[in-house]
Parts: sequence; C-alpha cells; structure tokens
Amino acid sequence: MPLQTSPAGTPPHFGDVPARRLDDLHRRLLELDSLVVAFSGGADSTLLLAAALRALGPDRVLAATGDSASLPGRERDAVREIAGSLGARHTFVATGELQVAGYRENSRSRCWYCKNELTGRLLTVAADEGLAHVATGTNADDLTDPFRPGIRAAAQRGVVTPLADAGLTKDQVRAASHAWGLPTWDKPASPCLSSRVAYGLTVTRERLARVEAAENALREVLSRAGIGTYDLRVRDLGERALVQVDAPAVPAVTSCAQALNAVRAAGFASVEVDPRGFRSGSLNDSAEG
Repeated sequence: MPLQTSPAGTPPHFGDVPARRLDDLHRRLLELDSLVVAFSGGADSTLLLAAALRALGPDRVLAATGDSASLPGRERDAVREIAGSLGARHTFVATGELQVAGYRENSRSRCWYCKNELTGRLLTVAADEGLAHVATGTNADDLTDPFRPGIRAAAQRGVVTPLADAGLTKDQVRAASHAWGLPTWDKPASPCLSSRVAYGLTVTRERLARVEAAENALREVLSRAGIGTYDLRVRDLGERALVQVDAPAVPAVTSCAQALNAVRAAGFASVEVDPRGFRSGSLNDSAEG
C-alpha cells in the first residue's frame, strides 16, 4: 500500500498514553468476560482485538467482520491478514443492509440502518458462540462527534465500547498501537463505500462497485506516478466524481490526466479534484449547505 504513509511521520507524535487508560481497558475487558469484536481492520478495532486477546485469550474472543457490497475488496483481504497475525479467530458475517429501505434511500441516517443491521447479526453470532457481548472500536473522541447515528444504533442494541469506556482517544489508540507493534497504528480511516455516495442518491451494488473501481484505479495511477497521499476518496455525486486527496497532493493530482481519466473510465461522466483536499465527513458538510 505505497500511498499509505503516516501524516505524522515515524515514529508518531501522538503524545503519551496514560498507563491507567490501558489498565482500565484491561479491567473492562476482564469484566466483559467474553466478546465478539466488530472488526473492521482499522486502528481502533485492531487495538481492541489485540487488547481483548491479551485480557481474555483467543478462546473467549471472536473477530467478526460485516461482509457486503459496501466492504472494499482490499479491506476484506486486510482484515483476514491482520486477524491472522494476531492469532485471533475470525469470521465474515453476511449483512443485508442493501435490502433495508432506509439504508438504500441514503439519508443522513444511513449509518443508523447499517449499524443496526450489523450489530443485530453480530449479536446472533455472539449468542451462537456462547460469547457474552458484542464490542465495537468506538473511541472517546467518537462520542464527542454530534453526527454519529451508527454509534446510537449500536448503543440501542446494547453493544459495548471498551476503548471509550477507558477514555482512550484516537491519538492514544494510535500511540498504543505503535507501542504494541500493531500494523494499523498509522492506517488511514477506511469507512464503508457507501460513505462516498452523496446523500439522496440511492445506494446500489452498481454504484458501490463503481466507486471501488475508481478508487482502485486512481491509487494505481498515483502510485506509478509517484504521487503520495495518505487519504484518498472518490465521492460519488451522481454522474460527477469528486476526488479528494491530501491538500499538498492536490496540484499534482489535478494536473495528472491519467489519474482523472482512470476515474472517468470507472463510469463517471466528469471528474474534478477538490481544491480543499481531503476532509473527513465532507458529505455531511455539503448536506448542510
């Protein structure tokens, strides 16, 4: 993954992780006794999985990944590899969010329907496996974000959040991951493919496949051209694609005809590069404006 270089450099400068935070996490996991970890292969869920394995052992922990058209193929491969490297039991759980009208309609509440579907499936897996809880990698910073319908859905299902319970922030998750030698300490966030689709556009398998194809093609072209970017998104605005990369890479990507042509070839009539660069949650901003 040549484009995924840390924005902070190596080693990271995220600050110290108070020892009591990791102690609290360990104690909280012991209290939970056994659990299914909703495992995306990102920094948060990987630290949670590693900590759960340390506290409870592999027999009382199962990593489970929701598998649907919204999961990029490259992430499907990554979760297998990461879970295996940790010695964790892992399973893919088929989810049916595309059959849920509220999800397909793609309002600002889409993530509620997604997380409600996923956590419902994981609770069934936990019951079948005789495991006491389902846990997500929600961190303390996530709880301060006013726009997180997925977190509300999981809470309504009784899903637990050990990282947030221990007060671990995103920077502390990354710092602890680096200290533990986890490969995800500097991994960019990789939300589901539906997060690239502008609100109000119907979420379909075909639309998700087009976004995935565009991002994969764009990564390949940029890698060959030596253009580095930590974050990369292709936002689906209908027939138009909006490419977002790190702000320093915007001029190079804008002038790279091969990169823009690669996105068009995935099925978009027109392509533009966001001059402001990558911004997490930028579709939320546009929905408000």
